[in-house]
Amino acid sequence: MKLNKLTALCALALSAQAGGAWAISFSQGDSTLDINGTVNGFYSFRTSEDNRGKVNNSGITNGLLPGWINFVYTTKAEGLDIKAHVGLAPGINNDSSVVGLPISKSGSGRQDPYSQIDVRNLYFQFGNAEMGTVKIGRDIGLFGQKIILADMTLLGLGGTTNASIPFNTTFGMIAHGYMYTGFQPQITYTTPDMQGFSASVGIFQPSDFIGSGETSTPGLQAIASYDWKGSNPGSVWGGLIHQSTDEGLTNKATFSARGFELGAKMGFGDFEAVAYGFDGKGLGLSTVGALFHSPNGETDSSGYFLQGTYKFGKTKVGLNWGQNKDKGGTLTGTNKNRGTTLGVYHTLNKYITLVGEWNQEKATGPDAINSGGNGDLKTRTISLGGIIFF
Repeated sequence: MKLNKLTALCALALSAQAGGAWAISFSQGDSTLDINGTVNGFYSFRTSEDNRGKVNNSGITNGLLPGWINFVYTTKAEGLDIKAHVGLAPGINNDSSVVGLPISKSGSGRQDPYSQIDVRNLYFQFGNAEMGTVKIGRDIGLFGQKIILADMTLLGLGGTTNASIPFNTTFGMIAHGYMYTGFQPQITYTTPDMQGFSASVGIFQPSDFIGSGETSTPGLQAIASYDWKGSNPGSVWGGLIHQSTDEGLTNKATFSARGFELGAKMGFGDFEAVAYGFDGKGLGLSTVGALFHSPNGETDSSGYFLQGTYKFGKTKVGLNWGQNKDKGGTLTGTNKNRGTTLGVYHTLNKYITLVGEWNQEKATGPDAINSGGNGDLKTRTISLGGIIFF
């Protein structure tokens, strides 16, 4: 297998390409079925402070990744490479008051949907090295894709401000430097690799984010990147996102949600640096990480993310910082989320990575996630655990 561990992580966990380094394969003729997956778990201790005082809590929780099991079918026919992928994402989280029973809402006995299996990948694609690739189905989005794959907290837990039990993931550094790309229905075309340059463009299921019940045009996302190898391997990329709204059956004014992003990653021996920024209008509230899910009109959003990691043999140490900012629309002021993570990631063997992280987050502003008149919100999280890829 030619995928290294980082590529396999991206493939398995998010973009989920076939041929992960630890996949189990079954072949018959020109067809292959790969089965691969991941499981993780962490102990977290969280301190939260606002005007009401300080609260501490503990949890045994999933990290930024849920669990994952992938079934990837590949074959060739009439000059085309064909692939179909089904990815199921369960999790370990359970806040039931009765040990061993499923999560329920307020003791009602109704099972919470976040304890269910999330079907994140369900698509097929076809193409070849000359024509490029067409993808149809549900998979990771284009806008914000490369930065979440570069976030070191993908292997860990990161922060917990925006996600708590019974969600089957935390948010890592989502909403603290970038917005969550999500897994979205799409029809996407990707160009062939042209000496390191490639681009993807797709139409996406539109989000009814002004509550009209009507959306006449699809969403549009595109990304272009240039990757290089050598003594200082790296990547630079730029992305765009756009969606128009419709007035529909409401009297709300229409507008166009749009945004752009720029990012870069480069290695210098055992050190790797990442820098990223985005700017958007009408994309939702970036300070909760939501893309196209906010009734707040043409809110201005922006974010910045920096990260540095260094490898000492089988151990990687990293530090990142990010900030998202929202203003305008129906917001009454400027709202900011800032976050910092210090992480240690030790490769125990080719399957298991042990993780320890310290994270600090701060939310400020009258309409931020700390809304309710309780003042600025500050959290600190210490997490210890591990993740296995197979």
